[in-house]
Amino acid sequence: MSTINEVKSARETFTELYEEFLPRVFRYIKYRVNSVQVAEDLTSGTFEKALTNFTRFSSNKASFSTWIFTIARNTVIDYYRVHGRRPTVSLEKAEIDVSSPELPPDEAVEKQEEREKLRECLSKLSREEQELISLKFGSGLNNRQIAGVTGLSESNVGTRLYRAVRKLRDSFPEAKNAQA
Repeated sequence: MSTINEVKSARETFTELYEEFLPRVFRYIKYRVNSVQVAEDLTSGTFEKALTNFTRFSSNKASFSTWIFTIARNTVIDYYRVHGRRPTVSLEKAEIDVSSPELPPDEAVEKQEEREKLRECLSKLSREEQELISLKFGSGLNNRQIAGVTGLSESNVGTRLYRAVRKLRDSFPEAKNAQA
């Protein structure tokens, strides 16, 4: 009888964690692959692996966020091993929502152009810098959590993030001027 309660408790716990972390894992993966369809598939695969191995998870070794983002990171790495180098997104594939009630169409197009310029600038960063940016801003992890996922020290994460953001900031005006 206690094993049924333990299984039910583990199921409920996983369900709660799934609901809490699904949006963040999806944003992280989408940030890395730049495709909604691929991100949905990889996110599903990430949580499938997590569910299959949930009995092996130990909060004494790492937090759930570190564990799930390590699985997500490895899933993305495996995806690129199979499918090759990170794809670039052309302006033709850019998603422009000019029907947005919040913004006039010209502002919506301008925002989309800025997002595309940011993607271009991101693509110029090293793979490691892109990874750190994705973990920080795509999934909202703090430096300690990123350190747990990547194996870097927390101070090294902070330093590398600072440098990557500075590179982005420095290169973004160049992208704007190149379009003008």
